[in-house]
Amino acid sequence: MRKLSFLFITVGLALLAYGGYQWYETENAQKESMVEAQALLDSNAYSTIENDSELSKPPDDFNPEAGETVGLLHIPKLESDLPIVEGTHEDELAKGVGHYAGTAYPLQDDQIVLSGHRDTVFRRMGELEIGDILTMKMPYGDFSYEITGTQIVDADDRTIIVPHDEEVLTLTTCYPFSFIGSAPDRYIITAIPITETEN
Repeated sequence: MRKLSFLFITVGLALLAYGGYQWYETENAQKESMVEAQALLDSNAYSTIENDSELSKPPDDFNPEAGETVGLLHIPKLESDLPIVEGTHEDELAKGVGHYAGTAYPLQDDQIVLSGHRDTVFRRMGELEIGDILTMKMPYGDFSYEITGTQIVDADDRTIIVPHDEEVLTLTTCYPFSFIGSAPDRYIITAIPITETEN
C-alpha cells in the first residue's frame, strides 16, 4: 500500500511539473510574440500609405507565413492586447491568437477567423457582450468591429467558417470555459466592422 501511495505521489508531482513547464513555455512564447507584434506596428512598414481610409485592400506584400506574428487584437473591455499569429496549429496557438489560414484579413471583404485557447489568450472571452468592440491592429492600419452575436456549437461544427460577401470577424475558442480536458463545444463571437464615426 505504501508503494502504491508513493507511486501516485510521484506521478502527481510529475504531472504538476509538466503542467508548470508547459505554462512557462506558453507564457514565454506569448511574451515574445507580443514584442514582435509591437515592433511590427512601430516599424511603420507601410508608412508610405498616407491615410488608412484610402486603403481598399491589404498591401500586396502582406503575405504572412505560418507562425509569423502579424498584429495585435485589442479588446478595450478587457484592457487586453493579444498578439495575432498566422495559423492555428498548437505551435501557433501557444504564441497567441491564431489567424485561421485561408480566411481573410481586414479589407478583404470576407470572413476573418481568429482562434485561441480558453485557458490562455481567450480565458476571459465569456465576459464579452454584444456591443463590445474588438480592434485588429495591423501594420497597415487599425480595424474595429462591434460584437453582434454569440453562439455555442459542437466542437466538430465547421459551418461557422464559410465565405461571406462582406467583412465579418469571427472569434472561436473551446467551451465550456472551465471544462477539464478536450471540450465538447466551441464558443463563437461574431463582430462586424464599424466606421470611424461610429467609434
